[in-house]
Amino acid sequence: MRESTADTGVWQRTGLALPVEGVAVCAAGMVILSVMFLSVAFWNGFPLIFFDTGAYLLEGLGHIFLVERAPIYAELLFLACGHFSLWPAVVLQALMTSYLILEVARAEVPGLTLKGLIGIGAALSLLTGIAWYVGQVEPDIFTPVVILGSWLLLFRSGKLGRTRLYWVTGLTGLAVACHPSHLGLMGGLLICAAVLKFGMRHWRLPRPDIRRGLIGLGTGISLIVVGNFALTGNFFISKSGSVFIFARLMQDGIVKRLLQDTCPPQGDIPWRLCEYKNRLATSANGWLWGAGSGFHALGGFISQTQQKEDGRIIAESLKRYPAMHLRAAVYDSLLQFLQFKTGDGIEPQQSIVIPNFRRMIPQQLPAYLKARQQHGLIRFKVLNLIHVPVGAMSVLGLLLLLQHASARRSWDQASLPALVLLGLVGNAIICGTFSNPHDRYQSRVIWLPSLVLLLAVARDRRALQPVPESGT
Repeated sequence: MRESTADTGVWQRTGLALPVEGVAVCAAGMVILSVMFLSVAFWNGFPLIFFDTGAYLLEGLGHIFLVERAPIYAELLFLACGHFSLWPAVVLQALMTSYLILEVARAEVPGLTLKGLIGIGAALSLLTGIAWYVGQVEPDIFTPVVILGSWLLLFRSGKLGRTRLYWVTGLTGLAVACHPSHLGLMGGLLICAAVLKFGMRHWRLPRPDIRRGLIGLGTGISLIVVGNFALTGNFFISKSGSVFIFARLMQDGIVKRLLQDTCPPQGDIPWRLCEYKNRLATSANGWLWGAGSGFHALGGFISQTQQKEDGRIIAESLKRYPAMHLRAAVYDSLLQFLQFKTGDGIEPQQSIVIPNFRRMIPQQLPAYLKARQQHGLIRFKVLNLIHVPVGAMSVLGLLLLLQHASARRSWDQASLPALVLLGLVGNAIICGTFSNPHDRYQSRVIWLPSLVLLLAVARDRRALQPVPESGT
């Protein structure tokens, strides 16, 4: 017993107590974090599936271009041997996420031990929804990767070293390329960084490395163009056009208002959509995915004619009803910011994805059908009694951190909470305005404030204590 106790003590001193430095310790940290982040998928018995998963499989494994899906994520499934198993794809997602968290932790908490890193990973896995996105065959986990990677490139690129900088740049670019909304997200963060650097130069504030950020964004754009060329033989960024924002305008009643004001009772009609003015869907999802929707009757995603008409309708409605547009955009963005329950769309996916599973990966179908998700055994009501309050309190905690940094004039320590807060706001504006509010859009990033708070407490246990402003 004494020898066992001594051995344990040696391990604690030389193993878990080691700082997260060096290849071996960092690799151990990444593996441990990855296992924790994949715990939900392991428990489920199969990687988690979303409605869009089947389309990504069809695009990536079948090499069929789909206008509404990002080719890079689909091709990532192909490169991760998705034909044989979907597990390598989610393992890769876990390793990428763990690496970015590791780099942020090393930058924010010098001397952080492996034990501390494991504690942070365990808290994230238990108290937030990170594991539900890491283990899901869907590009949602890359949204927070964009935010973390952007911070590293903008504010810590000089401390990464050449090799680590290359990895961070490449992973950030890959994350940007995995979904069209990520272009706007990183672009918005770069604009804010440029304002900080050039518009507030007389203040003693951190000076972001705009060049490194632009390289990360450029890497993402290059991957998008190359991915589109690989599937179509043409160079372009996106062909989905105005489809998603048009659907949101329909949900907000703006399209219906325009058709009522412009479609004549008879004779020549200004829009093909006039034929459906009394049969419009009441939700964006109903318009885009509903079986009897006029969207499909008019050609769906592949109809350039309809996309051009959608664009003209959007422009005309902006001209006629600018205040209505502004109110709807602000309301949808605010609703998106406040809407972040875990589990949106994580439900039995029988009729939606099984046809593509049978076509592309029939050997994986038995394991897929045995998973808890397909039997409706996953319940989120109790889970959200934890995740939602933790997410809300963590956002408030970001404000406390910013107040603390402001009072102490520790502007460098304010950069991470400030950028994460901007990322949350930017994600809500992009998804709420250019798509329509869904819990999963904000849920996929709401664990970031919790990560920032955990790192702040690991660095300084007094980090969340408000500090009186000087002179008060």
